Amino acid sequence: MKFNTKLMLVVIATAIVIATLGSGCKKAPVNAFPASGAVAGWEKSSETRTFAAKDLWQYIDGGAEEYIAAGVVSTSTSDYKYQGKLEATVDVYTMGEHAGARKIFESGETKEEKTVQVGDAGRALAQSVLFRKGPYLVRIVAYESTPDSGQALLALAHGVEAKL
Repeated sequence: MKFNTKLMLVVIATAIVIATLGSGCKKAPVNAFPASGAVAGWEKSSETRTFAAKDLWQYIDGGAEEYIAAGVVSTSTSDYKYQGKLEATVDVYTMGEHAGARKIFESGETKEEKTVQVGDAGRALAQSVLFRKGPYLVRIVAYESTPDSGQALLALAHGVEAKL
């Protein structure tokens, strides 16, 4: 049996390309966190921390299973401060597929929330904004309520949305 060297090189090159493309399919965490001053009044007040799915329990102990079941790949989080007073945390959940973000988004709906125009779908309360955009689920939570916290959180949500 004779080997065709050119054919063998084509087969090997094709295998390498397929392996490379396959390894690139995993979603890497995106930097969805606006820099200080990028959103009027908001300053980034902490470094961004990222948790792989297997380590998510370290961040949301007791609630990680729901996200893992929905296909979370990683979670990134950072803190912000609005006009030096209002503190908020931004969590960005990178899901394996759009359906995972939708599943988590739809699982916690309450009657008190109002629909907001951010991402593919969004909801808000006085101290929080939750939205999904493609495979990303974003949760922004303030530690207190002020008269302008709702508008301020929505502005921050739009800043995050622009980076996704």
